[in-house]
Amino acid sequence: MKHPAPAHPIRLIPGLAASHLRHDWILTLCLVVALAAVIAPLLVLMGLKSGTIETLRERLVEDPVYREIRPAHTREFASEWFEQVARWPGVDFLTPTILPLSSVLQVVHPQGGRNELFDLIPTGPGDPLLLENGARIPGDGQLVLSAEAARRMGVTAGDALQVRVTRTRGTRTEEARETFQVLSVLDARAGSLPRVYAPLDLVVDVEAFKEGYGAPDRGWAGDTPEPFLSFDGAILLLDEPLDPIARTGLIINTGFARLTDADGQRVQQRLGVPVPESLTAYDVFTPGSAVTVSNLRAIEQKLRGREAVVLPYVDQLPLVDAQGREMVLAGLSLSPRQARLLQAPVPPWGGFTGRAASAGELTSVLVPKDHAGDSLQVTSAGARTLTLHLDVVGAGDWQHPVVPVELLGVLRTGTQRALTYRGETGSFEMARGGYRGFRLYARSIDDVPALAARLQEQGLEFVAQVEAIQRIQVLDEGLGRLFWLIALLGISGGTAVLVASLYAAVERLRRDLGVLRLLGLARWHVFFFPVAQGVMIAALGLLAALGGYASLAWAINRTFSSELAPGERFCTLPGEQILMAIAATLALAVLASLVAAWRATRIDPAEAIREH
Repeated sequence: MKHPAPAHPIRLIPGLAASHLRHDWILTLCLVVALAAVIAPLLVLMGLKSGTIETLRERLVEDPVYREIRPAHTREFASEWFEQVARWPGVDFLTPTILPLSSVLQVVHPQGGRNELFDLIPTGPGDPLLLENGARIPGDGQLVLSAEAARRMGVTAGDALQVRVTRTRGTRTEEARETFQVLSVLDARAGSLPRVYAPLDLVVDVEAFKEGYGAPDRGWAGDTPEPFLSFDGAILLLDEPLDPIARTGLIINTGFARLTDADGQRVQQRLGVPVPESLTAYDVFTPGSAVTVSNLRAIEQKLRGREAVVLPYVDQLPLVDAQGREMVLAGLSLSPRQARLLQAPVPPWGGFTGRAASAGELTSVLVPKDHAGDSLQVTSAGARTLTLHLDVVGAGDWQHPVVPVELLGVLRTGTQRALTYRGETGSFEMARGGYRGFRLYARSIDDVPALAARLQEQGLEFVAQVEAIQRIQVLDEGLGRLFWLIALLGISGGTAVLVASLYAAVERLRRDLGVLRLLGLARWHVFFFPVAQGVMIAALGLLAALGGYASLAWAINRTFSSELAPGERFCTLPGEQILMAIAATLALAVLASLVAAWRATRIDPAEAIREH
């Protein structure tokens, strides 16, 4: 008769350990309940941390408004700036915007004739505000409306809307019209303001039309506006001094802020010509602000009835000559009457006209007698570097070359706005300026603080939900620390319970373990006996804890269901966290049983014989 092969001793240990736990089932049950009482609250706490934080994060992540960064103030941004920022890590979408006043658009319902003023917002491929709020990206001839704009107009996707763009030039009011299709209507959560989202090309054309430019592709008439004139102040020359009341009256409602006495040296420095002692000179200006033609006209109205001359001036311009040396130009435009009062010659270009002089006259220059040549090259380093060749039209006892003051007004404007100089005609044109703002969306809310910090380094003031995002991050970190403190306390208690109970079990089984040694089991076989018991007790306690966690989590989520959106949970554990909890519990059980296992290997088989 063939006897079955005896089982390997290492395979007998788990069975013996399970039999012993089943035999002492009351003690085993107490240990399982004790472990479950430690593990279950930790699982619930971890579930609350995970569920609460994730719910808040999801609410922020799902709403693109929390990922938006926009400038707080209007300033000019070059195209290169957008190319640079678009390459920053964490940037999901970036598009330029225009001046707020230029973005107001009149929208007319083609059937009802109802019209409203809406804000025009540029958009483009990848705009998360549109894509994540139920809209598609509009193309040429299409618009996307916010929910409020669609409600006011009474239109839905597929309807047609007429857009009117108006501008005033001189005394005329001009208008451009075009009909667009409503491609989509945004969800209400995208914003409560009435807005129209359109491709950037349309938005730029609208701004250009309002500034006087034409949009030939759309059939909108217009031209290239002349640059406006700007000055640093004006010199007032009067035959009699002003009384204090008249002095004060000159700076009221004229755009000027200060009026001071001007001595002959200051006047000659500003105008390039000396002033007869019979005239009283004043300097009017507004610190930090430009003086415009309307300011000059206003103060001329105030001086009506007096023998007065108003001569604008520009203080300093970054000018260099053909050799790269700094140079100074005096700006002086005099009518025959003004020239007679100043006892100065009438310049070939005549008096101040209030606008850029006609081509040819604007680039004329009177040079000192020692100047050689019939032209003078001047380079102005403004918003865009301009190199001019001034035509010499005369020479005289001038300290500096004298040009029409309108030219200096244009060049001063060129320090703030980009200008184009056409040498063949000697005329200036306003170049298309940079963009006046931007719409930037981060890929996630975690990218917003970093992007905000980079913009802040550039000196930009912006609007972003950085504080709300940082509150969530701080809450996440705080709950994390709180959880690990409580977890450390619970783990310590659970480990102590296991160590004590398993060690006590080994002490109670000294004789039985000694008998196993007499039967031929090696020390390392006996070593695994308390380890197997520890793993079994931990597994049973973990199962009981998971059951308790599931019941309590269901109760919590049901209690707060009215505060939650579909799919949201206040208490939930992702699968990977459950697996981590199982692995951590079993690993701790093994570690806790090592002391008892070591004690089991120290039992001498002779003790079992002696006790018998």
